[in-house]
Amino acid sequence: MRIDLRQAAQSLLEHRQILILCHQDPDGDTLGSGFALCEALRGLGKSVKVLCDSFPPQFSFLYPKAPSQALTQPFVVAVDVADERLLGERLRRYAGNVDLCIDHHPSNTLYARQTLLEPQAAATAEILVRLLDVMGVPLTKRIAAGLYTGISTDTGCFKFSNTTAQLHRTAARLMETGIDTYRINRRMFDIKSKGRIAIERMVLDTVRYYYGGTCALIYITQEMVEKAGATQSELGTLSSLPRQIEGVEIGVTLRQRGDSFKVSVHTGGALDAAALCAKLGGGGHFRAAGCVIRAPLPQAVRTLVELIGLELARVHSPLAGQSSPKRIPSGPKLLD
Repeated sequence: MRIDLRQAAQSLLEHRQILILCHQDPDGDTLGSGFALCEALRGLGKSVKVLCDSFPPQFSFLYPKAPSQALTQPFVVAVDVADERLLGERLRRYAGNVDLCIDHHPSNTLYARQTLLEPQAAATAEILVRLLDVMGVPLTKRIAAGLYTGISTDTGCFKFSNTTAQLHRTAARLMETGIDTYRINRRMFDIKSKGRIAIERMVLDTVRYYYGGTCALIYITQEMVEKAGATQSELGTLSSLPRQIEGVEIGVTLRQRGDSFKVSVHTGGALDAAALCAKLGGGGHFRAAGCVIRAPLPQAVRTLVELIGLELARVHSPLAGQSSPKRIPSGPKLLD
């Protein structure tokens, strides 16, 4: 059931024990939103715990110093989780038992008993700013740090097309609490480990171009990650690399996970990334979306490139009349 801010606030205020779930391979929005909400609810005297499949060290400044509190039959809240499958293996037991979902993804499957969904929001953290206002919770520095992190990361440090004038005003409110936005943004966007630098170099060697150079594709295999000494939490931002290339309107990243590939699609033209990924069982936003393909790398690449061609033709993009996809290159150590 879709609900509004007032109804969501009422649900949170009337429960004493609350469990907050974040999505797998967490980013700044799900963790920033999760721990900001945790801090706000603890400030109201509630028992709150945050769960995720992992807690990457680069987000450690968000994690509360107080230990997690034991909960019995809590009210379960998912933040920034569009589909309960995105909870991952560790939190699979909560599938079908989420009481409230707070999200901004248009592809949200409405799996929760109640869903506060604002697809026009740039980040779930942006929704939470308004929700905490309705709840009467003041913005402390710890709360603001989490919410700012969510907004900054989901807008590419305010560079993406989802950045609005209102969002800047919201960010200004958070900054007025005294948070160190310089350190947050530097930590999120500038600092890279040696392993992250090594994997980035390897990934750039995998770049392949299609449709006259308007589509660029990269891939990341488990072998590459192990050789570079990178951690899984350092791979998320690599998906932005293809769209940084001049002339590229469609950036595709394939990241191996066992016998499948997690796909990220970023667009800047007429192609709808969410519509494309939906054809492969995924979803997301118009400009950024994802899905999973269970196939060897050459087949996964071929499937994506052909589907992109069909989508370009369907939307009558100026790109659609350009050359057909080039032959899929063998590349370095492609999977069988």
